[in-house]
Amino acid sequence: MKEKTLKVLEFDKIKELLAKEATNDFSRKMAMDLLPSCDISHAAALYKELSETLDLYVKHGMPQIFGMKDISAALRRSEVGGALNAAELLDVALVLKITGNLLSYYNENNEDSLSIDKYFGMLSPNRKLENSIFEAIISEDEIADDASPNLRGIRRQILNTHEKIRGHLNNIIHSSHYQKYLQEPIITIRGGRYVVPVKAEYRAEFGGIVHDMSATGSTVFIEPGAVVAANNTLRELAAREKAEIERILAELSAKVAEMADALFVNQRVIAELDFLFAKAKLATKLKAVIPEINDKGIVNIIKGRHPLLDEKKVVPITVYLGESFKTLVITGPNTGGKTVSLKTVGLFSLMAASGLAVPAADGTQLCIFDRVFADIGDEQSIEQSLSTFSSHMTNIVSILSNITEKSLVLFDELGAGTDPTEGAALAIAILKYVKDFGACTVATTHYSELKLYALSTEGVENAACEFDVNSLKPTYRLLIGVPGKSNAFAISKRLGLPEFIIDSANKHLTEESIRFEDVVANLEKNRQEAEKEREQAQRLRLEVESLKKELEAEKAKLLRAKEKLADNAKREAKAVLENAKREAEEVINSIKEAQKLKDKKELDRALAQSKQRLIEGIKKMDKPRPQKRANVGAPPKNLLAGSSVYLLDIGQNGIVVSPPKDDGSVTVQVGIMKINSHISNLRLVQEQEVKKPTPATKGKSGSLRSDSIKSEIDLRGTTVDEALILTEKYLDDAYLASLNTVTIIHGKGTGALRQGIHNMLRRNPHVKSFRLGTFGEGESGVTIVTLKP
Repeated sequence: MKEKTLKVLEFDKIKELLAKEATNDFSRKMAMDLLPSCDISHAAALYKELSETLDLYVKHGMPQIFGMKDISAALRRSEVGGALNAAELLDVALVLKITGNLLSYYNENNEDSLSIDKYFGMLSPNRKLENSIFEAIISEDEIADDASPNLRGIRRQILNTHEKIRGHLNNIIHSSHYQKYLQEPIITIRGGRYVVPVKAEYRAEFGGIVHDMSATGSTVFIEPGAVVAANNTLRELAAREKAEIERILAELSAKVAEMADALFVNQRVIAELDFLFAKAKLATKLKAVIPEINDKGIVNIIKGRHPLLDEKKVVPITVYLGESFKTLVITGPNTGGKTVSLKTVGLFSLMAASGLAVPAADGTQLCIFDRVFADIGDEQSIEQSLSTFSSHMTNIVSILSNITEKSLVLFDELGAGTDPTEGAALAIAILKYVKDFGACTVATTHYSELKLYALSTEGVENAACEFDVNSLKPTYRLLIGVPGKSNAFAISKRLGLPEFIIDSANKHLTEESIRFEDVVANLEKNRQEAEKEREQAQRLRLEVESLKKELEAEKAKLLRAKEKLADNAKREAKAVLENAKREAEEVINSIKEAQKLKDKKELDRALAQSKQRLIEGIKKMDKPRPQKRANVGAPPKNLLAGSSVYLLDIGQNGIVVSPPKDDGSVTVQVGIMKINSHISNLRLVQEQEVKKPTPATKGKSGSLRSDSIKSEIDLRGTTVDEALILTEKYLDDAYLASLNTVTIIHGKGTGALRQGIHNMLRRNPHVKSFRLGTFGEGESGVTIVTLKP
């Protein structure tokens, strides 16, 4: 790829984004040196590695590989016997630590065989050397006391000597004998030796070695004779400490030299893996996908977003070529998005050839072209005395002499900068030449001649950047198959250009041009109408699917309720039978016991008791079920809310919530559930007498009296699910009883129960409004509900 093409398509800015995601200088350099490849197998291998790395990154995050520095120079010096300093050894230890981190990350998170296994397999950890360096070196300027027993002993002697010297000097500065000689009662250091400040006039009387003098000459810094030997000892110990530190560093450097080759490999592999994770992080930030790649010239970008534009503002485009046509001519007004669309196609192709994910939707296809050529922007050159047209044409000549059938060619405003008639003719000839060569081409233009060329030529297609004339703003949507309008007259009119000037301009258009623009306008109008109809059809389809899911869920709910009721009935029947059996056995046993009695009176009394128990048992078995028997016959007429009915299909009694609708559907309350049933499935219960509503019911019909329903319900101690069932049943009863206001006691607690109740109240059809209690009502521990009249 030519450097000029990479720059025009802003590939360098993509590399800068990639470099920002890298954590070390090596991988940053790899990012900035990245170049597209024309080898599809190489691009496929890059994408395979990226896919595996992206999977690891999304599932397990980033491995700890931050902070690696270049240790190449240090390794080379260690190989020739040189000693490394503390900072260099710490850098080596960090490389070893990152090596261990990467292997741990890989072993903990990887289960399958991957193509990136080769990188992890090349890493050579050395925990022993890593720990030795970190234990011996605290920082670039400090070696640990425990680096060696000898160093620890030397430093202990140094500490003791320091304390001994300071002890002698403290005695001197606090002695009354020396007070008049001292400028200040302090201990200081000059030339690495402990001294005290003495007045210049007493230097002879004080005695000792003078090491320094103040700027005024009034103070001399004297080392008393009593500490000279100790100061000498301190110097000797410092020299021994330095020698021991150099020995320790040399020893560690020798161990580094032993594995220098492995460390070179580690450094390179860490950089490679960091580069891969940088690609993965960039893909995540851009919400990018790995496209399907080919070498057949097929490009199909689905909802592609230019990676350098603001994600919140950029309008995704869908563009395709390479199958039914290989030349795409994009037309439309200025600032309408033509050049962005052109650059998006070119930049995505470069990113694919570089193994980078592209910000588009799944299913995007990109071709790995052998070369990408671009003639975009103002090419005017003052230095070379070239006009815009001449400069563009110079670039185009170079492009035409280097294209192949596997190239991608991008022309921006092809043929512009010269006479429109000649420019359009040249543009058509250039497009035809590239098309005959077999290369893929995308070109932008304002020329109507190119629109006609695209309409009349096989293998060439029109595309338009949509523009809203009413708002004078582009929508930035790319529409393939439709030629675009420049909308110059409409824009000028909206901006205030007098209409007579626009009318005059219209007269200068040829009849053929007018007809063509009318055809384009009609096409655009029909397309917009068709798109609106398609969107409406899509919306209706989604609504139907949603309604279908709701109905299926309701059907399943009713089926479960029916099964539950049937199970309850079976359990009740079983309980009745078992009770009857037990009663019968008890009666039989009583009779047997009575037959054993010889006294006739006792026998008669026992038999009477047994007979009585048998009668009571029979009465229990004959006791009617809570469900009332329904009238047999035709469905009820003039059914009112509050009537008790029997549902034939589920064998249960219920209360009518509302009168039948026109289609015969009725809502019936059965226990805690509301069921929609047809009136033909209902029968009036024998004992039920439908009563007309009294004035006290405020127009509601029901079998419940207000004095039978409490004005509050206490839900404390229940779960959220239990509370919701109880509350819905209570609200139904309260509504039928014509209560205006009720109180729900849920307590304060964590607030989960209160939140669940409030969410249910928002959906309940009986609730007009609700609020939390005030002071004296229970505050946030209760909710006051106002029901609809």
